[in-house]
Amino acid sequence: MYETYSQILDELKEKSHFRDLKDYEGKDEKYIYFKGKKLLNLSSNNYLNFADNKEITKEFLDSAGDKYSFGSASARLLTGTLPVYKELEEMLSALYEKEKTLLYNSGYHANVGISSALCQKGDVIFSDKLNHASIIDGMQLSQGKFFRYPHNDMQCLETLLERERKNFNNAFIITESVFSMDGDIAPLKKIIELKKKYNCVMIIDEAHAFGVFGDKGLGVAETLGIINEVDLIVGTFGKAIGSMGAFVTGSKTLIDFLINKSRSFIFSTAIPPINVAFTKWIIENKLPLVSNKRQKMLSLGKKFESQSHIIPVVVGENQATVDLCDVLFHNGYFTLPIRPPTVPAGTSRIRISLTCEIEEHELNKLKELINESKLAK
Repeated sequence: MYETYSQILDELKEKSHFRDLKDYEGKDEKYIYFKGKKLLNLSSNNYLNFADNKEITKEFLDSAGDKYSFGSASARLLTGTLPVYKELEEMLSALYEKEKTLLYNSGYHANVGISSALCQKGDVIFSDKLNHASIIDGMQLSQGKFFRYPHNDMQCLETLLERERKNFNNAFIITESVFSMDGDIAPLKKIIELKKKYNCVMIIDEAHAFGVFGDKGLGVAETLGIINEVDLIVGTFGKAIGSMGAFVTGSKTLIDFLINKSRSFIFSTAIPPINVAFTKWIIENKLPLVSNKRQKMLSLGKKFESQSHIIPVVVGENQATVDLCDVLFHNGYFTLPIRPPTVPAGTSRIRISLTCEIEEHELNKLKELINESKLAK
């Protein structure tokens, strides 16, 4: 009965594409415990070490008491909206100086729900080719047309806009700010120029930048001073904030439309109230205290030739990438092989994610090991 699936799984194993769930023994800020070893965790999105931090967890729980439950037991449009949800949404609206904000259960829920709701029949999306799978899935679920331009290629984007924009009603340009697999940054000011010229709605996914970039941690748009020129900004809480969920902030019209039409919002049980409260508490009380650590982390990324805190080490072949991860494991580093379809074929890599307690000497040793491994081949 399951022969087809078994065949596909066997093919994945032959091509070193097979994935499985690993049995981790625990995590503690920048470390992970696996197969009896304490390893420097370089595959985490816990950029500011707020997750897995026992002191922070205790401090929050002591302040929260028994005010918040561990389940909402309802969608937001039924009985799933308690005061803390509105408080977090209003706080984010005030920080971004936007009219309204909406919480989603995850970045995936947000991106799938936004594109599929807003882009209707007769509309079009122009999307960076390296945008996250959730953005691609949202476009495919929409009733509109979409075009994917080569990564950060503004000349190609303008060529597409010039040729296609006039054929559609509403048009959207969607990009990540910090790209999750390459660590580079989109040319957002140029995209704003094009969105104005061709009358488009601009959506930025700041998933890997929220909490890290900007004086207030609002993302690359804050760093560049362009927040008021972006129509919708998406951010997540499950990375730098160390919590769960996501948000989109923008005009009241667009947010109200999403409340009424975004299926991933409408038909999902709301995030547990305690997670919403923890997110709000972290943004209010802890995020302002780590500005120096954030800057140090970004500076460290630049020293290793990245525009951000994400450093790609492109190996190429799948098995060679898996082998390199094994070498690093035996030397105290936890990394994971990133392979197609997450990245294009032939560009399998190790994605080094910095967290704010990682030191330069630890990366220098890692670099030596990677170089030695390449020489051995």
